[in-house]
Amino acid sequence: MEAHAQISLGGVRIFHVSDCYLPRLGGIEVQVADLVRMQREAGHEVSVATATRGEPLPGVHRIVARMPFDLPVHPFGVGHLTRRFTSSRPDVVHVHTGAVSPFAWMGVRAAARAGVPCVVTVHSMWDPATRGIYRLLRLAFGWQRWGLVATTVSNAAAVPIRAVAGPGVPVRVVSNGLDLSGWAPVPGAPELADRRDELHREEVHIVAVGRLAPRKQPVRLLRLLQAARARVPARIPMRATIVGDGPARGQMARFLARHGMADWVSLPGRYSREQIAKVLESADVFVAPAPRESFGIAALEARTAGVPVVARAQSGVADFVKDGTEGLLGRTLGDLARAVARLCADAGLRESIAAYNRATPPAAGSWPTVLEGFERAYERARRRTT
Repeated sequence: MEAHAQISLGGVRIFHVSDCYLPRLGGIEVQVADLVRMQREAGHEVSVATATRGEPLPGVHRIVARMPFDLPVHPFGVGHLTRRFTSSRPDVVHVHTGAVSPFAWMGVRAAARAGVPCVVTVHSMWDPATRGIYRLLRLAFGWQRWGLVATTVSNAAAVPIRAVAGPGVPVRVVSNGLDLSGWAPVPGAPELADRRDELHREEVHIVAVGRLAPRKQPVRLLRLLQAARARVPARIPMRATIVGDGPARGQMARFLARHGMADWVSLPGRYSREQIAKVLESADVFVAPAPRESFGIAALEARTAGVPVVARAQSGVADFVKDGTEGLLGRTLGDLARAVARLCADAGLRESIAAYNRATPPAAGSWPTVLEGFERAYERARRRTT
């Protein structure tokens, strides 16, 4: 207890390792940058090692190989990181990984060599192929014997990690962090029904936010909207806004044109946080259709803003959205299409869920809870190393 109290008071030397970091703006990069900022504000001494090129930033060590391509790899990354850990002697190394993160895992190996406590946060959902890779790495390197403590962002993401890691690596759930006050409705602001009267509109506005990458199967979202539109009475107008950009955007635009959906489904591109918050002010339903969504930060933002969320029951979104309370959950694309159609057609259900979301803070995502979760993980890693 005394050791845990010492960590909780601040002043811990934390060294984060991530393949990618700012100025790249992916989900992991933004989450790690926010964590670094919050830990510094809490009084910790925080450094970052990354293989990402970019401008100098305070406390950020860019270990970039001289190669003709810009990928987050380094053939001698373990040696570079081991020397940094040995010279700076951080209290803990905190490694951030996705499905495959070569530089980050070099940080894990370097921490083991330097004898520094190590926490590994897995930000993605391991699919069968990824689980197979890590089983092979476990046989080859025996990483389950390095005294690691693992965290991941949801209960759904923890299941495959525990299956691979076994009892030798404790796996904790520490959600992604979000400044909930920045997304919650402003006290005293007009209710959704009042804003509708002001805008003189009756259509149901459906919103989705995310990178338009083929692996996220964004065209399936369009099929979901198409199926929902077919189920909703024609007298109820629908509008959909899909915020984000990526290589699948052209394919999506062609799908919309081919199926006559371009007049009610828009692809405005990438938005800033402020622009997304503005879109959520007019949203009636938020859709997060990915089955392998490890957490769903955009869904949490929408839920915090008061918007009913439709998502997969087997995804990380289920940690903060209960079926029938904060939104509707389903296991298949057909389930989600029926859920969206139900919310579009049933204004009473839609507005009762929205009222609950506006009045009740979500159970996951607050920064004090996230920081405390990592402090406990750091202390457990320290005990396993000493």
